[in-house]
Amino acid sequence: MDLGLKDRVVLVAGASRGLGAATARQFAREGAKVVMAARSREALVRLQEDIYRETGSQSMMVLPTDLTQQEQVETLIHHATARFGGLDILVTNCGGPATGHFVDLSMAQWQHAADTVLFSVVRLIQTALPHLRRSPIASILTFSSNSARQPVDNMMLANSLRLAVVGLTKTLALELGGEGIRVNSILPAWTQTERVTEILTARAAKKGSTLEDEIAHQAEETSLGRLGTPEEFARAAVFLASPAVPFMTGVMLGFDGGIYKATL
Repeated sequence: MDLGLKDRVVLVAGASRGLGAATARQFAREGAKVVMAARSREALVRLQEDIYRETGSQSMMVLPTDLTQQEQVETLIHHATARFGGLDILVTNCGGPATGHFVDLSMAQWQHAADTVLFSVVRLIQTALPHLRRSPIASILTFSSNSARQPVDNMMLANSLRLAVVGLTKTLALELGGEGIRVNSILPAWTQTERVTEILTARAAKKGSTLEDEIAHQAEETSLGRLGTPEEFARAAVFLASPAVPFMTGVMLGFDGGIYKATL
């Protein structure tokens, strides 16, 4: 299926590893011009080289960026649009916040998490919007989490702030739809990423179990009996962001293997 992404300009934030890296790779496979942003230059360069070896694409750009810094976000958007002549698709993503229960978290941790998880999305969209308005297929895709609709134990910050991203996404879909700009979100549950491994390793240490035990437990919670892969996630994300589905906006797409049990 042709997703209509050939030579379209896509910016993927949080692209250095995990779901962001897999999504950037999938866009490149579809022929898009891909700008990859994250804090680690080394990780971005490794990803760029890896994608080049696979696809042969030279239509890529890596820009180390701290999304909590407005000036760096402005520099990111400026260089991305100057290099490729515009912007068609914006994918917002960031690393997960600290784990912990409410009583364990300081106000400083709340403020840092809000700046990283929520306000980084606001900064990116505000700065990119003038360029997206000039695209005939403008699309914004936010990465949230299944925890926004089904809270996960010991993840108070993610449960709260990922939900805020969902609210932002849904409201933007209403506000920008008249301009032809689609805004959607994808909500992953447990997937086979470095971040999930870190969380489950810490959980295993606390419980006196093993990483394998914790992975098996989470897999049992899904209808499919396993965790998702970054590659599977990326295919869903790229499809939702692509012009192949021009009537889909305001969608909160679950990527959870059936772990979310509610009917709506």
